[in-house]
Amino acid sequence: MKVMERLKAILKKERKKRTEGGHPWVFASEIERMDGEGRPGQLVDVVNHQGRYLATGYWNPQSQIAVRIVDYKPIEAMDEAFFAERFRQCAEHRGRFVNGEDCRLVYGEADFLPGLIVDRFGGVLVIQVLTLGMETHREALVNALISVFEPKGIYERSDVSVRKLEGLEERTGVLYGECPRIIEIRENGLLMEVDIVEGQKTGYFFDQRENRASIEPLMRGWGARSGIKLERRMREELPAGGEAVARELGGAAGDDTGAAPAPEVLVPVNANGKVVTFPHWDGATVLECFAHTGSFTLHACKFGAKKVTCLDVSEHAIETARRNVASNGFEDRVEFVVADAFDYLRMQVKGQEERAERARAGAAGTTKTDTSKALGGGGRTWDVVILDPPAFAKTKSAVAGAVRGYKDINLQGLKLVNEGGYLVTASCSYHMQPDLFLETIQAAAADAGKILRLIEWRAAGKDHPQIVGVGEGHYLKFGIFEVRSRS
Repeated sequence: MKVMERLKAILKKERKKRTEGGHPWVFASEIERMDGEGRPGQLVDVVNHQGRYLATGYWNPQSQIAVRIVDYKPIEAMDEAFFAERFRQCAEHRGRFVNGEDCRLVYGEADFLPGLIVDRFGGVLVIQVLTLGMETHREALVNALISVFEPKGIYERSDVSVRKLEGLEERTGVLYGECPRIIEIRENGLLMEVDIVEGQKTGYFFDQRENRASIEPLMRGWGARSGIKLERRMREELPAGGEAVARELGGAAGDDTGAAPAPEVLVPVNANGKVVTFPHWDGATVLECFAHTGSFTLHACKFGAKKVTCLDVSEHAIETARRNVASNGFEDRVEFVVADAFDYLRMQVKGQEERAERARAGAAGTTKTDTSKALGGGGRTWDVVILDPPAFAKTKSAVAGAVRGYKDINLQGLKLVNEGGYLVTASCSYHMQPDLFLETIQAAAADAGKILRLIEWRAAGKDHPQIVGVGEGHYLKFGIFEVRSRS
């Protein structure tokens, strides 16, 4: 079928050949002229200065990103059939790589649908329509979502400032079916509550799913640092709860032949020789900052953490985290703090410094330190400190300030990691390039007097694929570092 003639975006001869390399954005500064007639939001063909076809995308003369590519071969229309085919491709990818129904179904440019985000929570789809081109084709895309995914409801969360750059107003609300405000999902076997109306972005951050699971090895192996070791004790001498701990170690049951259990079992014993009955005796102490709804906290508990401090500045977020913790039965191991993370970390560091100064004064026998003065409330440390802040750099001009912010938060966090413990740190600012983020962490370590060993360096999960060569899509950086003192 012959494709109808349409408006053409003719690119300048003197430009970087980004479109030929697969980059999905054509900036207004790259266009020599527009040839023909067409309406903003509609499809245009992109051609080079010689008139050779390169791609098809939708056009918005009001945006700096004048054309967003949807295909590299001519297409007639972004109609319901077009969207249905793209959505089936999205479903196939998630079915192959994502375990479970709850995930990001459509990830904008990386799924060849620029300007559209779709997350699935239970049977409800939450969408963000970010661009004029997608807004123009709203009816077709919603109908295709219904036909391909058969949701119970579709809720819109297009309450994002980027729409203003496209000449659009923010909007939210039910687009289809029934959309309860609170939806329960599962991630890595954990129950989580999502508020699709008031929660951040679409209600939850799926991009860290695999990263949250990656902290599992950090959560166990800490008992020896508390003076706990494994010894054999007579079963009949075990205190209440000792049998359960022995069972966890595989020593409380008989073998498969039906023989009676051995009279001796392996149990954890503290420095005083007493059997430890707390089931998470080998677990880490963990601080999660910028917790949002407590997803890292839940994973830490699932993997065996002994005690977790869950901190966020939002009371609403912490209340959701409380419910999530209760739903999974972790209440006895989690404390909640509503505070600014920067202030909280600085308070702990200050308390640590006060204690160190008092200890030095005592050892030197000086009287400079007033020991009658009560110590501040800080001074705590943890085996694992997790920092997952919101984006510090939302524009290129904000990068310098973001570097200062990331250095500060990591500097304070590093000072609070117990010797040989771990810093888990992330940045979701796509203007903060991976090398720059790593350099910033290294600078923080130098100032903190720490040596870091990089254990793992990760990006967003498999439901957030990346187009190679498109740096703007590489927004999430996630690292796990072992922390040691230089002296």
